[in-house]
Amino acid sequence: MLETVNHIFQIFGASVVVPIMIFIVALFLKVKPKTAMMSAFYAGVGLTGFGWVIQAFTPTITKIIKQMVDNTGIKLPIVDIGWQAGSLASFGSTVGLSFFVFGLIAELLLFAFGVTKIFMASNLWNNFGFMIWGTLCYYVTHNFWLSLGLSFFMLLYALALAEIQADRWSNYYGVKNASVASLHNIEQVIPAIILDPLWNLLGFNKIKMTPEYFKNKLGVFGEPTTLGALLGLLIGILGNLNSLGTLKAWGQILTVAVQLSAIMTIFPLITDVFSKAFTPLAEEIDKNTKSKHTGSDENVNEVKNKKRWFLGVDDGVGYGEPATIISGVILIPIMVLVAFILPGNKTLPIVDLISLPFMVESIVAITRGNILKVIANGVVWFSLGLYASSWLGTFYTGAVSHYGVALPAGIVLITSFNLMARPLNALVFAAFVSQNPIFIGLAILVYLVLLIVLRRYRPQIWEYLNNMADKNAGYSGSNEKITY
Repeated sequence: MLETVNHIFQIFGASVVVPIMIFIVALFLKVKPKTAMMSAFYAGVGLTGFGWVIQAFTPTITKIIKQMVDNTGIKLPIVDIGWQAGSLASFGSTVGLSFFVFGLIAELLLFAFGVTKIFMASNLWNNFGFMIWGTLCYYVTHNFWLSLGLSFFMLLYALALAEIQADRWSNYYGVKNASVASLHNIEQVIPAIILDPLWNLLGFNKIKMTPEYFKNKLGVFGEPTTLGALLGLLIGILGNLNSLGTLKAWGQILTVAVQLSAIMTIFPLITDVFSKAFTPLAEEIDKNTKSKHTGSDENVNEVKNKKRWFLGVDDGVGYGEPATIISGVILIPIMVLVAFILPGNKTLPIVDLISLPFMVESIVAITRGNILKVIANGVVWFSLGLYASSWLGTFYTGAVSHYGVALPAGIVLITSFNLMARPLNALVFAAFVSQNPIFIGLAILVYLVLLIVLRRYRPQIWEYLNNMADKNAGYSGSNEKITY
């Protein structure tokens, strides 16, 4: 049965399977069939658009990144070849396939019994993020049940983090009652919350680095299209520092500038289409929750309503938002430099650097688009992630080559910067592969405490995060209230 499920999924792909799931979920929520059908079509169109744009841009930006790496003289043994290899490996293992089938059932049961308020089943495709860690664990321990248990446990704490950030993410990205919950992009909630007081102490909250500020102060040079071109020029020049006197170099530089400008312009349009897939579902959730909760202030009700629940949506919904894509692109050359100077690092990030806008969404939402804070959080957390990826390199390479694809010629060890540069995930993995009941029990205990606090104090947590976000400059709720 597992092989049949895998075969069906591989034939149809995410752009077909995800719309079908959304159609089913919409009907379950009593959305009109015509509206449910359009939601499904928008999901398919959006996912297809994301795929086309990223596939067209990836070869160009990857080549530039490789040139930047060559210019710095970086020689690191573990090479990032992208998340796709890990995805294939997760579907190629028995543990991964088992989670793909039974994980969906678990997601429905966890939601039905109120363990989580995130309806993860609507984001079926991103389950490979849980599957790859179980696959790695099975490769190391050969213990099927322990490995499957690891995937399920990672699902549990990912749902908890997704619910913690849900109100902020939903408000910032403008999709009511929705939150991203993919394992590989959710743990950034932790540094975004923990490090925020430090950044405020340093005055980062008073520095006006938001898309709104750029647009108001810089005019045409603050528009996302123009900013994309300028960032493209910068990255292109960094990738061609040794050949700026040649026509070929400037041809590549200008090509990157135009393509990144296109990404900044086109991606928000695709995102708008993709968001339409979830709007009817989110509105239906809103009607259901409001019918069970009354009050005079709609905004307060949304925060205090403990029955409010959220759709798990693909993080492509937020990719094209200006602060998200700008900060993600700025982090590309920064992380190349960090990989070069970080003592003890063995990981060379390349292909997955294009995923950085996906990787910073939670930070963007929690900091309300403060680009400086996003970059600072990213540098700290992804630097720790490089160490995690360096430690996991041997395990990941073995699992991918065994269950997935053959290694590229000339490469000994591989990784995925997006999947493996995850400090929290690596800690949980370490606890389970140790097969030590004390370490595994400690991980479970930490989760249970987090869940109890979340269930009891969710409104207070959301209010705290909203107040924290309002401290950033230029917003009406800011204590410093700085205007443009």
